[in-house]
Amino acid sequence: MGSKVHTCAHQGCHKLIPFDNRYCTQHIALHPRDTKRFDKAYNVKRQHDNKTKERIAFYQTKQWKQLRKQVIERDNGLDQYALRDGLVVPGKLVDHIIPIEFAPELKDDINNLVLTSMASHKAKTEWEQTYYGTGKKNTINKSAVPVKDIGIVYEMMKGYFKHE
Repeated sequence: MGSKVHTCAHQGCHKLIPFDNRYCTQHIALHPRDTKRFDKAYNVKRQHDNKTKERIAFYQTKQWKQLRKQVIERDNGLDQYALRDGLVVPGKLVDHIIPIEFAPELKDDINNLVLTSMASHKAKTEWEQTYYGTGKKNTINKSAVPVKDIGIVYEMMKGYFKHE
C-alpha cells in the first residue's frame, strides 16, 4: 500500500504530493509565509494532562468498542438528534450525552451514549462547551444541571444545529 497523498494547496494546481507536504515543488516558493506558519503549527506538540490522556485512551479499549457497536445497533445506525427534527440521517459517531469531561463516572454507561452525525456532534459540542464549560481553555461549570434526555439536549442545542 502506497503513502497517503493529496493535491497541492495552491489554487488551481492538481498535482498529487505526499500528505505531509502542503505545496508541490513548483508552488512552495510562492507561499513562504504560509509554509512557515504551517511548519510552526506542525511542530508544536499538544500537551495533555493525565485526565485528558485517560479519556483519550478509553476510546481504544475493547469495552468502548463493544459499547459503540451496541449503540449503533440500538439506534439503527441513525443520528438520534436529526430524528428529533424529523430527518433520517446516518450516524457515524457515538457520543456521550453528558460529556465525560463533566461526568467521568458515566463514560461506560450505555444509557449516556447516543449515535450522531458529524453535523449533530459539532452542534452538540458547541452547545456543551457553553453549557457545561467543556473543551480546551474552558472551565467546567460545576453548577450545571446534567441533562440526560436527548430530547431536552436537542431543544437546548437547536441554535447550534445545522443538518448536513
